[in-house]
Amino acid sequence: MDFIDRMLQISTKTPRQLVHIKSEEATKNAFVMPFIQALGYNIFDPTEVVPEYTADIGSKKGEKVDYAIVRDGKPIMLIEAKSATSDLSRDHASQLFRYFSATDARFGILTNGIQYQFHTDLEKPNQMDEKPFLIVDMLNFDARQVAALKEFTKSIFNMDQILSTANQLKYKREISLLIEAEFHEPSTEIVRHFTRQVYSGRLRASVLDEFREIFKDSFREFINAKIANRMTSPIGSAGFSQNGAAAHNEEDRAASRALSGSETAQDEMDGFYVVKAILRDIIDPSRIIMRSVRPYCNILLDNDNRQPICRLHFKPAKMYLSLFHGEHKGRVEIDSILDIYKYSEQLKQAVLNYLAEE
Repeated sequence: MDFIDRMLQISTKTPRQLVHIKSEEATKNAFVMPFIQALGYNIFDPTEVVPEYTADIGSKKGEKVDYAIVRDGKPIMLIEAKSATSDLSRDHASQLFRYFSATDARFGILTNGIQYQFHTDLEKPNQMDEKPFLIVDMLNFDARQVAALKEFTKSIFNMDQILSTANQLKYKREISLLIEAEFHEPSTEIVRHFTRQVYSGRLRASVLDEFREIFKDSFREFINAKIANRMTSPIGSAGFSQNGAAAHNEEDRAASRALSGSETAQDEMDGFYVVKAILRDIIDPSRIIMRSVRPYCNILLDNDNRQPICRLHFKPAKMYLSLFHGEHKGRVEIDSILDIYKYSEQLKQAVLNYLAEE
């Protein structure tokens, strides 16, 4: 099973199990330990995963962090787990902060089994940063984070490489949040900045109010146009490089080549991940297979041509989705990859129909 499939499997189970989780120990057993295992570490081997790891802090002896991931006898990651019913707070982070400064670990993970917050010491050596550089939410798992998350797996863990990208990831996340805020409610500063470059009159409050709405519409149209017209580029040219760019993992590229005999365009792989995310509630994601047959991509159940789920027709200027079941049966035009979510029910119904025939 590919790494992304292991993560999707955990994400699929999480909402179903969550209603039964009432304590911190239950959270560890149901969520945290499977997560550690999905990263490739043997939770039953105390030379790899140490529960209740002792982190003496000054005069305080016997302080324990929930888990330490160990390599060559030294901790490389500390994991502090709270109950799934808890909101992760600054108090929880401060507890991990103390453990972090008392060990050789360079990465600290604070989690409630739903959200995993990855910290390191970018600002001051051996002092954990207050803000995480990566947040993974298993109730809203984002396949675009797979490349960054995979860097923490046992098979390819490289501390220097992760540290070289963590700074980029941290500030990219902060800037993304700012952009999102501006997208929904542009600040006066940004409206003034753009208005000044296209409008020669006096920037009265009424003018700025008018241009605030123009800015919002222009911003939205720009984003939609960039998505719709994104040029297809081979996945093979992308990587999790030092500039922090997230790319799809080698397992996905190898699987794609094996199925199609050629590199699959990134937008098609993105669409494939969206379909997997939609269907993870009703079926093991590993049973969903993509096969590229130019000029389109088939997404199949069990790699069976007789069980098509949908078809992706992605061109530089147009994007279409072909459906085989439901009221929108046939080919529909979509504006962006995320529009696939609008057809979730039809995709689920296609799979349920095939499962009923088994």
